[in-house]
Amino acid sequence: MYDVAILWEWLAFALRWLHVITAIAWIGSSFYFIALDLGLNRNIQGPADGEEWQVHGGGFYHIQKYLVAPDAMPDHLTWFKWESYATWLSGAALLAVVYWVGAELYLIDPAKADLAIWQGVLISAASLGIGWVIYDQLCKSRLGETPTTLMLLLFALLVVMSWGYNQVFTGRAALLHLGAFTATIMTANVFAIIMPNQRIVVADLKAGRKPDPKYGKIAKLRSTHNNYLTLPVIFLMLSNHYPLAFGTQYAWIIAALVFLMGVTIRHYFNSMHARKGKPTWTWVVTVILFIAIAWLSTFPGHDSYEEAEARALTAYEQRFASAAGFEEAHDIVIGRCSMCHAREPVWGNLHWAPKGVFLETEADIAHHARAIYVQSGISHAMPPANITGLPDEDRATLAAWYRAATD
Repeated sequence: MYDVAILWEWLAFALRWLHVITAIAWIGSSFYFIALDLGLNRNIQGPADGEEWQVHGGGFYHIQKYLVAPDAMPDHLTWFKWESYATWLSGAALLAVVYWVGAELYLIDPAKADLAIWQGVLISAASLGIGWVIYDQLCKSRLGETPTTLMLLLFALLVVMSWGYNQVFTGRAALLHLGAFTATIMTANVFAIIMPNQRIVVADLKAGRKPDPKYGKIAKLRSTHNNYLTLPVIFLMLSNHYPLAFGTQYAWIIAALVFLMGVTIRHYFNSMHARKGKPTWTWVVTVILFIAIAWLSTFPGHDSYEEAEARALTAYEQRFASAAGFEEAHDIVIGRCSMCHAREPVWGNLHWAPKGVFLETEADIAHHARAIYVQSGISHAMPPANITGLPDEDRATLAAWYRAATD
């Protein structure tokens, strides 16, 4: 029989799959239209602002762009919005499933802030909308006429939020939330600015009025911002798989530098698509930034073994540490897993614990009870290729311990 833990893992997997699919659709269409707009041939006659001939899939495409809109509304008009909405909605659902329901494991770090679960979830949810409110007000102010200044202020906001998240959440959750924070700004741009402005233009055309070009200008500015924010968001969404990115006291600086890398990379491709040359200096800057990130990742961001051993167990950890079978499970994990999942691994050439998971102390093992159950109790995912020879009877013991604590 599948139990709740298994169903929950599959729910998280399904949501992650959906999130990746919708993100591919959104990012793909966004990058395509930015490249198309920058590469348009504007030396043409007629009402169109530019045109482009393209070949793909055995066919030729003749694309024209109107700065405001054509004289008459076409019968068929494709709107690009659901890619963005579906990406945000699936991401928000995944955030709730992984980080809210699993707050004790992935969200809250008692060493940073001793939060109750409801407090951590409230901070998580409320913080996502703060950036949009501040950013939107900046865009609507006079700063909206100075895009470079606006982007610098947005970068400053992201740095502050990166630092703030790192003060209250685990390193993994801090980077993930910064990505969700930025993605919320991007989706809100589509929902609250780009789409309404386009609807105004369409309504004017249907009513026989000449649309005001300012609406297209505003929408394009927000779209450009989204273009530069996309790559950092992808990095932050992937960071939870790489403890070197989040398992350091300087994770918030790493996140800030990632945003700068996103700008340099996109600037290269935007310049190339606009036929303004290939600014290779951007790759030099990107490499330097990446080296700085790699260096910052070497600074420890976790407590020592002695500090971890002395730390009092949380209520969540106490639940598993006091369950029947914990002593046997503890001995199994120490004997089969802790040589890799240690603050100073001793297995082979490992220099850091896989996924940043430590399994050395009673608190460590109790804290990761569900992961142990899923990875080693009911599946053979861990140890990899069963390299430490974990027998089936020990796996059954691990599963029985978890179930004793959750029944």
